[in-house]
Amino acid sequence: MPNSLKPLPCLHLMLIATIAAVAFVAGPAAAEDVKVIEHATTDAVTDTGAKGDSAGDILTFANEVFDADDKNKVGTDQGHCIRTVPGKTWECFWTIALDKGQITVEGPFNDTGDSLFAITGGTGDFAGAKGELALSPYGTKGDAYTFIYKLK
Repeated sequence: MPNSLKPLPCLHLMLIATIAAVAFVAGPAAAEDVKVIEHATTDAVTDTGAKGDSAGDILTFANEVFDADDKNKVGTDQGHCIRTVPGKTWECFWTIALDKGQITVEGPFNDTGDSLFAITGGTGDFAGAKGELALSPYGTKGDAYTFIYKLK
C-alpha cells in the first residue's frame, strides 16, 4: 500500500479516544424504578412442624398489585416464604408479573418495618434485571405493601 493511502496512527488514536469519550459521557441507559402497591389478600400460612409460629412454616400468596397511586391494577405477584426466625423473619421468593414482563426477587421479609430484597432476574423488558426491591408497609391495616423495584 502506498504511504499516501495508509491511515495516520494519530487519526486512529483520535477516533478511539472520541468513541471512548462518547461512551463515557452517555453511560449506560438510565435505570428504571418501578413502584407498585401490593394488596396482600391471599396470604396463607401452612403450619409445619411445631404448632404455631415456628421455623419451617410456609407462607404462600398470589396477590394483585396496583399503580403507585393505589388506583389501577397493573399486575399480580405470586410466591412463597419459609419462616426462618419465628416472630421476626421469613425468607421469600416471588415473581411480579406486569405488562412489560416479570421481575423475580428473593430475600428476608421482616415481620415489622421495612425489608430489602435482591432482584434476581426478569423477562420481557426486564430481562436480565438486577438491583434491589425496597418493601414497606402501606397504610395502617397491615394488608398492603409498597414495593419499589430499583432496577440497575
